[in-house]
Amino acid sequence: MFGRRKAKQERGEMGPAGVPWLAYPEPQWPEPAQPAPKPAPSALVVDDFLPPDFRMDTDDELAGRFMPWRRPLVVDGEVRACPQCEAYRDWVILCTRGRIWLRCRDGHETLEPRLDVAWYNRNSGPSNGKFGTLEEGLRSLDH
Repeated sequence: MFGRRKAKQERGEMGPAGVPWLAYPEPQWPEPAQPAPKPAPSALVVDDFLPPDFRMDTDDELAGRFMPWRRPLVVDGEVRACPQCEAYRDWVILCTRGRIWLRCRDGHETLEPRLDVAWYNRNSGPSNGKFGTLEEGLRSLDH
């Protein structure tokens, strides 16, 4: 008895449970879903979550950015001092054209090549004003 079933299974006439292959229903595969049409690239609209009054100008629109730095500035383990008056605190740090400038309370400006725009972006807080000239901005900081 088992010999005939095994022979039929080997010939492909019967399935593994001893049921003839014809008794197994043909699988019904679902129809593939049609992909949704993609919108044209010009039709994409990105909703900017910030209102226009809160958006920061791009570097192309600004001549530069600055921030106050009241405490001593340590660069590569060294406290940075003004080369003219030797002041070591109460800086205004200017970021313009990819370079960082330090301005002391007396108005001496010094290029600081060891700092870069990435450092400035990591250490600057939110901008709280735009000014037409550097002098207007410095007056806002009492410098």
